[in-house]
Amino acid sequence: MERLFMKVLIADRISPKGVDFLRNQPGFEVVEAYGSTPEKILSLVKDVHAIAVRSETQITEEVFEAAPLLKAVGRAGVGVDNIDVEAATHRGVVVLNTPSGNTIATAELTFTHLLCGARPVPQAAASMRDGKWDRKKYAGIELDQKALGVIGLGRIGAEVAKRARAFGMRVLAHDPYLVPSRAKALQVEQVELDELFSEADYITVHMPLTDSTRDLINADAFAKMKDGVRLFNCARGGIVNETDLVAALQSGKVAAAGLDVYEEEPLAADHPLRSLPNVVLTPHLGASTREAQESVGIEVAESLAGVLNGGVIRNAVNMPSIDAETLKTVGPYLELGARVGTLVQQLSAKGVEKLRIVYFGNVVDLDTNSLTRGIIKGYLARISGGEVNFVNAMVVLERLGLQLEVVKSNEESDYNELIQVEALAADGTVYSAAGTLLGKANSPRIVAINGREVEAQPTGILLVLENRDEPGIVGLIGNLMGRDKVNIAAMSLSRTEAGGMALTVIQLDTVPSGEAMDAINQHPSIRNAQLVKF
Repeated sequence: MERLFMKVLIADRISPKGVDFLRNQPGFEVVEAYGSTPEKILSLVKDVHAIAVRSETQITEEVFEAAPLLKAVGRAGVGVDNIDVEAATHRGVVVLNTPSGNTIATAELTFTHLLCGARPVPQAAASMRDGKWDRKKYAGIELDQKALGVIGLGRIGAEVAKRARAFGMRVLAHDPYLVPSRAKALQVEQVELDELFSEADYITVHMPLTDSTRDLINADAFAKMKDGVRLFNCARGGIVNETDLVAALQSGKVAAAGLDVYEEEPLAADHPLRSLPNVVLTPHLGASTREAQESVGIEVAESLAGVLNGGVIRNAVNMPSIDAETLKTVGPYLELGARVGTLVQQLSAKGVEKLRIVYFGNVVDLDTNSLTRGIIKGYLARISGGEVNFVNAMVVLERLGLQLEVVKSNEESDYNELIQVEALAADGTVYSAAGTLLGKANSPRIVAINGREVEAQPTGILLVLENRDEPGIVGLIGNLMGRDKVNIAAMSLSRTEAGGMALTVIQLDTVPSGEAMDAINQHPSIRNAQLVKF
C-alpha cells in the first residue's frame, strides 16, 4: 500500500506535546514556522495539507487560494476571527477549534481580576517594590454579600457564577437565551439587563462579540449602574466601549476595572487605560495556563490528524463530524439548514423555550442527525459565536435550557425536500422559516417565513416586514432605501387576503442606517421590521 504523505504547517506555537503527536503520525511531515510574515506564509502553504494556528497568524482567502492541497486549518483556542471561515467552506477546507480547553483558565482569570478589583493587590505590590508602606491607601472591599452581575451564561460565565457563589456573592445573570430552568440549576437570579446594571456591585461579561454585543457596555449603560461599580471583561474586546470606560474610571463612576481583551490588540502603548491607577490590565491571558495550552495544543493536533487520516471530523466550525463521502451528499443541506436556523433565531423574540425541526420529502432519508446539528449551530451562531460548532451544538443548546423536537414528516409538501425550523416562545408565539434547494446548483432558498409563502436567497441582508396590505408600502421602502443609498437586489411579497396582513422580504446589498430603520418601524401600517444578516 502506498505510504500516506501529509505536510502540516504549524504557524503559531502550540504545546510541544501537540507537535510531537503530529510528528509521530506515519507519513506526516511537520514544519514549524513561528512568527512568519504574511508573505512567508503564502510561500509555505503551497504544498501543505493542514495548518495549525493560535491567534497571531491570519489565514485569509489569499492563503486558501495559495494552498491547493489544504484540507484543514486548526485553531488552538476558541475564536476563529483570524481565519476566513467562509473562504474555507467554499474550498471544502475544514476549520477546527478547541472550544472547551480554556474554560477553567478563563474563568479563573476572570475571578482573579474580580479579586484584584475588590482588593488592589497589584497596585499595593507595585507600591511595596517602590519601598512604600501604604496600608490605608490600598484598603479594599469584600465580595461576601455583594451582587455580581454576569452577562452571558455560557461555559465560562457559568463557571464564574459557581465561584462567585462559593465566595458568598449574590449572582444576577442576564442572557437573553437562557431559560428559567437552566438559571435555577445554576442557582442564579435571571434578570433583565437594566436591572443587572442597576443592582450589581460587580459586573463581568462573557459573550461573543456580535453586532448586538458590540459596545454593549457604553456611556448609557454606565449611567444606569451604581456609583463605584466594578467592571471586568475577559471575553472579547469591543463589548466594552473603551472610551466610555476611561471616562467612567476617571469620574469614579467605575471604582475599578479589570481587562484582558481590547478593541485593538496589542493595546497601544499610549492608550489612556494604561495610565489609570484603578484598572488592572493583562495581555490577553485568558487561555494562558500550562494546562489550557497543553490541552488545546494536543486537541488541535488530534483533530487535524483525524481529518488527514480520513477519520471522523471533530470540533469542526464549518462541517459536521461525518466521513468525507457522506459530506458530499449532505453538504448542500447543511448550508441550507444552518441558514434557516440563523434566520429563525434573528426573527424570534426573547423567551424562546423550544426548537422544533421538521424534515419533509427526501431529506428524511439523509443523515438528519448531522443536519439537526447544523441547524442548531446556525441558530446559535449569533448567540454563542465561536464557542459553538457541529460537535458541541447539542450541548450548548441544552446549556441554554432549550428543548428540542425533531420530526421526520410523511406529510406531502410542495417541494421534494423541505427543512422547517420553528422557535416556540413561552407565550405561545411561533416563529418559523422553511427552506429548500433549487436547480442543478442546489441553491438554498427560503420558501416560507412565519407560515407565509415567500422566495428569498438566504444570503447577505434581508429586510423582513410585516405590514398591512395597502398601497404605498413598497414605494415607502424604495424611497427610504434610495435616500439611504441602499440598493434593493430582490423582493418577495406574500399575503393571505387583500387588505389583510402581508409579509414583505427584501434583499439588500448593504445595511440601512438607523434613521431609515426608525422611519420604517414608526410607520403606522408596519407592524414589525427586522434585519436578518447571514
